[in-house]
Amino acid sequence: MIQTNSTINASPQFQMLTKDQVERIKRTAFRVLEEVGFKVLHPGVRKMFKSAGAIVKDETVKVPEFIVRGCLSTAPRGWSLYDRQGNRALDVSGRNSYYGTSTASPNTKDALTGEYHKTRVKDLARAARVADALENIDWVMPMGSVQDVPPMAAELHEFFATVTNTSKPIVFLAYSPRGTELIYDMAAEVAGGMDRLREKPFLVLYPEPISPLIMPEEVADRILIAADKCMPQMMGPTIQPGATGPVTMAGAVAQGVAESMFCVVVAQLKRPGCPVGLGCNFGILDMANALMSIGAPEMSLTLSAQAEVAQSLGLPTWGLAGATDAKTLDAQAGGEAAYHILAQGMAGLNLIHDVGYMDMAMSCAVEQLVLGNDIIGMTKRFLKGFEVSDEHLALDVISQVGPGGHYLQQSHTMKHFRSELWRSRIFTRQPFERWKEEGSKDVEARAREEIRRIIDTHKPESLPENVLTELERIKTKGEKELTGK
Repeated sequence: MIQTNSTINASPQFQMLTKDQVERIKRTAFRVLEEVGFKVLHPGVRKMFKSAGAIVKDETVKVPEFIVRGCLSTAPRGWSLYDRQGNRALDVSGRNSYYGTSTASPNTKDALTGEYHKTRVKDLARAARVADALENIDWVMPMGSVQDVPPMAAELHEFFATVTNTSKPIVFLAYSPRGTELIYDMAAEVAGGMDRLREKPFLVLYPEPISPLIMPEEVADRILIAADKCMPQMMGPTIQPGATGPVTMAGAVAQGVAESMFCVVVAQLKRPGCPVGLGCNFGILDMANALMSIGAPEMSLTLSAQAEVAQSLGLPTWGLAGATDAKTLDAQAGGEAAYHILAQGMAGLNLIHDVGYMDMAMSCAVEQLVLGNDIIGMTKRFLKGFEVSDEHLALDVISQVGPGGHYLQQSHTMKHFRSELWRSRIFTRQPFERWKEEGSKDVEARAREEIRRIIDTHKPESLPENVLTELERIKTKGEKELTGK
């Protein structure tokens, strides 16, 4: 045996498709685009496709494979995201996995009381502040759709509440093209100008076409705006197998890949080389009650398969984990969150969102986010694996301790135990009697205690006063413009 001096890290990975299966799914996606086509409701996009050589008849656009492949070839093979201060935070490429919060729910499970109520701006501010403090939450989305402001301008309030309470990268939804432009204006103010924002982007647009195979005008406009500014965007079609896509997993994945590819082509035709992700969502339709499950195992199966197709093209991917159909922080909430967080981390999805969803995505819950933070910590420790080297094999330490000794006083133990051994924020490791003496607290009670501790002690880095003033001005003026009042 020839032994090198290289250090090897042993870590688990998961792969579900063979190379042949990846190619079959891609071939099917290409055929969907070329033979079935998209219904495109944006006249300018139809014209753009026609000029590129696509077949356009009325609102139907059929895209030959050579156009799709050409556009996929111009898309960057990953991109960097920065924090609000301009520090490099995330390398969105390869199999690097990063976890972010849930978003866009009309309801909130209150962080302090546990009561359900309509989502308010202050709920988003509190959620962003907690997410800012959680070490395993890598990026943040506005955690809900606010119901206490004019809906036509809701995205401005949501972005403001988030960007002023976290320094972490942000993925944002926008509800109109003009709202998208105004959010970029706010982000540019934070970054110190549009050129600096483009150089070190800290936010990602998340546009969602309508499945099956429809490109609304306003969604196309949002894609074009981000492309024109050369800002990152993660495409997000959502397939419900059996409802808005084939009930068979392979068919659903093929349609999802086709829809995401179409979005990428729109962006690349507008501005070749602009940063994009080949993302997709799969919400599993529960046939018994006609509601969408975010805890079903098929979700991670389809997401992992779709990600392998995207990875074969070198494009960033999009996941959904840390969410639950449960209504309380119970065994179901933990089980569903843990399954998807681990499965998608092993599959190497890049931006994995919706940590904190409860009640079939109808509610955001900071306590579920705190639970997810611990599960992500466990998952990151598992996926990190362990180092196999002379230092870590520790033969000299084993020899020194010998039979019947112990390792507690060894300098080797002191040197490595913090990096080798993971510890939880909220899971109990107390002896039974001490746990009982301290109130027999369950996970929900400990999660709520952690939330209160963060709210009392964590202060996100503040934006300069002049920036806050300008953000408030853009928000106020933009609300008047969007609402017509």
